[in-house]
Amino acid sequence: MSKTERPEEQPFGGEWMTDLARLVNAPGYERWRSMVAATGGCAHPVHLTGQSMIVNAGTGEVLHSYTTDGEPSGHLLVACGNRRASVCPACSQTYQADTFHLIRAGLSGGKGVPETVSAHPRAFVTLTAPSFGPVHSHRNGRTCRPRKHDTHCEHDRPIGCHLRHEPHDERLGQPLCPGCYDYPGAVLWQAHAGALWHRFTLFLRQELAHQAGMSRRTFAEHVKVSFAKVAEYQRRGLIHFHAIIRLDGSDGPDQPPPDWADHHLLARAIPPAARHVTVTTPASDLGRWTLAWGQQLDIRPILFDPRADGLSERAVASYIAKYATKGAEASGTVDYRLSCRACGGRGRLHLMTVCGHCHGSGLKPGLSLDALPVTGHARRMIRTCWDLGARPEFRALRLRPWAHMLGFRGHFSSKSRAYSLNLTDLRDARAAHRAAEARERHGLPALGDATTLVLGHWRFAGIGHTPGEAIMAEHIRQNVATARHIAAQRAAE
Repeated sequence: MSKTERPEEQPFGGEWMTDLARLVNAPGYERWRSMVAATGGCAHPVHLTGQSMIVNAGTGEVLHSYTTDGEPSGHLLVACGNRRASVCPACSQTYQADTFHLIRAGLSGGKGVPETVSAHPRAFVTLTAPSFGPVHSHRNGRTCRPRKHDTHCEHDRPIGCHLRHEPHDERLGQPLCPGCYDYPGAVLWQAHAGALWHRFTLFLRQELAHQAGMSRRTFAEHVKVSFAKVAEYQRRGLIHFHAIIRLDGSDGPDQPPPDWADHHLLARAIPPAARHVTVTTPASDLGRWTLAWGQQLDIRPILFDPRADGLSERAVASYIAKYATKGAEASGTVDYRLSCRACGGRGRLHLMTVCGHCHGSGLKPGLSLDALPVTGHARRMIRTCWDLGARPEFRALRLRPWAHMLGFRGHFSSKSRAYSLNLTDLRDARAAHRAAEARERHGLPALGDATTLVLGHWRFAGIGHTPGEAIMAEHIRQNVATARHIAAQRAAE
């Protein structure tokens, strides 16, 4: 069986027992286990073949060498680095921890950011999507959609719902009438959400300058606006943006803003900036949509003291980090790309019910859209992405490659340059720390020594686990997660 298959495609059955017995009785089991533990129990490790050497730059003497020829499988395992918890729980935990430290540094300081940044004006802002049709909702014990019982829409469906949905009700987020729901508008809003956010940041700077009675250029000479945001999918398949917005001096987090640039100025400027943002879709025979943010806008101060009337820094950082590892699967769709094999796509899905080129092609279908394990609402969103993506006026939106994301193709988490350090800085520091430990074990010169060079040549050889390896890797991941949790508790004591 190929290791490149995803777990949901693997024919586990009773095969995993035979494979697990083979694995634990193999001569190289302990070495395999140590490599998997080094990845944190990654569910889809990358298999590499090749070699690396540390040489003396002056003499050419090889101080240390490594080759995968000596590994039990002939491969080195490297963590996949996927941020999605639904794809790789181990790597998503690392990504979540990195995001937490990145966000926390921009709120409390540390990792190169001065601690005085915690005194700067900051707000936690939630920007929502507009309504494209009524959906079933959980209203804390209240009726879902209280309307007259005998009132129906043009498709002869009730326009109201008198049920009190539980939090895990499968109907939550599903339209009361799919025929009345504006699916093209929802997909196009999703595709333009990134542009809406970009324009919001521009309008916010303009509105801050207006509230301060200055031109935008003059305002920028005194105040810099920094932010970090994350996207969260709602049950109805559309996203929220949760953002931290901070006011700094003109030099960034190292400098406080002027006294007049306080939290009240920030709170006054955000609502009009959000209301003024619009994006118009390309001209089409379907019509044109003027897209904007939804009416729900939440602005809450971020305070150093958690006992005050606001959000604590740690709570905000934890909230942002939590949603940095979530994806569209929370809204009832899948976490992998979809494509049509008959049209040259690389995915596993044969969209015979969507793509006209597939009809009568004679190709053996794979998984049809109707059989995809998604909600009915997500299926309609995917179908709409596929239909609109075939139109020349919407081709630049790349709706087909992002159909599994229901049209959203932006970054799940992003930040402005001056907010804090970035993920690359954290990863480089972690890699340098591990390399220093490895050099110390082998008695080699410390990192940064100009007399040594690291030379390597690597080739991709596959990805993933066999059924038995996948079970053991999950067991290792749980052990690693437990050990980290215990260490974190001890550090907090």
